[in-house]
Amino acid sequence: MNKLQSIELPDNQVMYEALVNKDASYEGIFIVGVKTTGIFCRPTCNARKPKPENVEYFADIKQALSFGYRPCKVCHPTRPYGESPDWLKGLLEELSQSGQQKFKDQDLRQRGLDPVRVRRWFKKHHGMTFQAYSRALRINRAFGLIKHDDKVIDTALDSGYESLSGFNHAFRKLTGAAPSASKRSNVVTVTRILTPLGPMFAGATEQGICLLEFTDRRMLETQITRLSKLLRARFVPGQHPLFVKLSLQLKEYFAGKRTKFSVPLDIPGTDFQQRVWQALMEIPCGETRSYQQQALTIGNPDAVRAVAKANGDNRISIIIPCHRVIGKNGKLTGYGGGLWRKQRLLDIESGRLKTSSE
Repeated sequence: MNKLQSIELPDNQVMYEALVNKDASYEGIFIVGVKTTGIFCRPTCNARKPKPENVEYFADIKQALSFGYRPCKVCHPTRPYGESPDWLKGLLEELSQSGQQKFKDQDLRQRGLDPVRVRRWFKKHHGMTFQAYSRALRINRAFGLIKHDDKVIDTALDSGYESLSGFNHAFRKLTGAAPSASKRSNVVTVTRILTPLGPMFAGATEQGICLLEFTDRRMLETQITRLSKLLRARFVPGQHPLFVKLSLQLKEYFAGKRTKFSVPLDIPGTDFQQRVWQALMEIPCGETRSYQQQALTIGNPDAVRAVAKANGDNRISIIIPCHRVIGKNGKLTGYGGGLWRKQRLLDIESGRLKTSSE
């Protein structure tokens, strides 16, 4: 089981002074996120300095991305300080200009790049693969494009798009709906909720919570796209009354004070998926089941593989506890949020681990 690493940063005042003074000695020590713009910068950035209350600090860009920030186009924090790998410049520039394109290994080869080399470079310098990095950029930019009551054209231009058509295309590509359709389409309100195991995306409709996933989940973008189509809705950052209740119940859960959730859910799916998800919620907190046992529970003992797939299609982590299903041999099996998180959740539920939700 992987252990959570707690990286101790310098005092906030020290980091803010380093930012103001563009102190190069702090390069590699911290990354700063600017709350008012959604941009993250390196300590030596030449851009106008924000007020102290409008910044937060991260140990690396992976953390900054997971909290929804986008890289600054002035200081290029995704590039190692003082180092510009010539072979990667073109790709980094493409990401900087758009960030909306999906790159497959073949796309990299067509640009004369070795996918393995690109992957290793991003893992070494950013602690994540190139695909994970580009996926985070797409999600963060889409979620940062629109806020309630913003004028679409203003948002588009403020977000760096030269035309409204370019903005519409980028937003529609990820969410499945044009931003101008906001007045005549359903809305999934989304926010980020901090937990001891990392930040999570939460989504809510008028009926209930429809999305709760760790922000670095590999299939998050796919889940968002599917959910957008199922609900015929667009995703909009904002506040929702259910988020207060959800945050409180998650806090109690991680503190070991809650074993069941009462927040309403909105979980569109097939009849089979609904039965599988309902069976998951019937597994008592602190216990586990095998896929075979789950198949028996829903009255279909031959549907082990189908049960496993339905578990993987679950869009509401923790509340619909797919982490409580393990292999027949008692070993942990696949989990979208990572096996180390699966083990941590089971440890919390069994009382073997206490966490702080702060």
